[in-house]
Amino acid sequence: MDLLLQVGLIELAVGGLLGWLMVVREEKPDWLTRIGVVQPHRIRQVHLDFLMMGLILIAVGLVVDDPPALLAAMLIFGTVVNPSLFIPLAFDPKVDQRLWYRALATISFIAVSGGLVWAAILGP
Repeated sequence: MDLLLQVGLIELAVGGLLGWLMVVREEKPDWLTRIGVVQPHRIRQVHLDFLMMGLILIAVGLVVDDPPALLAAMLIFGTVVNPSLFIPLAFDPKVDQRLWYRALATISFIAVSGGLVWAAILGP
């Protein structure tokens, strides 16, 4: 199986499992407060973003025949890091003002957007 498809399926599984945190958010919000979550809406964002990123990887994996290793690496890096960036925001809403966060977010967005343009050029 193609690496993009494998990672895409893993991202879908992670997104699906994060659905349980959505249940916790509604049924037992104090559990999240106890572990330091101050912005519980970020849970929905990470949940949905992992699902979307997984679908993106699966789509590219099905459409682009034998993608170059650099393209696959860019897309995998970006589609894992982008949704993961919502996690620290759940605990600290000001983390996005830190240099490491901004740098990682910028690199991640470049990887996804550049990778998707490259994939579109390669096409089916």
